[in-house]
Amino acid sequence: MPVLVLAGTLPTPTPPTTGSAITLLEIEELIRRIAQFLIIVSVILAVIFIIWGGVMYMAARGDDEKVKSAQSTIWNGVIGAAVVLGVGVILQTLAGLITRSFFA
Repeated sequence: MPVLVLAGTLPTPTPPTTGSAITLLEIEELIRRIAQFLIIVSVILAVIFIIWGGVMYMAARGDDEKVKSAQSTIWNGVIGAAVVLGVGVILQTLAGLITRSFFA
């Protein structure tokens, strides 16, 4: 009966023999690259917010609400940059502690 449904003619699957296993060093390097990319993008966005707040401040022409909005945008950009750079320092410190190269 298995011959009628072609169950006996299917080849048995074999695992691929090409390639190599992923090492912890490759995973660490990938995570490091992704973190650096995200930090760079975040700092660029923070600088854009600071510049945009400066443009808003110049365009306010003394209007108190627009000035407060511009100052808020500038401070949000500064705080965002500080948080991102702080996270970068924490990640670098943890990476050094984990790889035991922090005290070397």
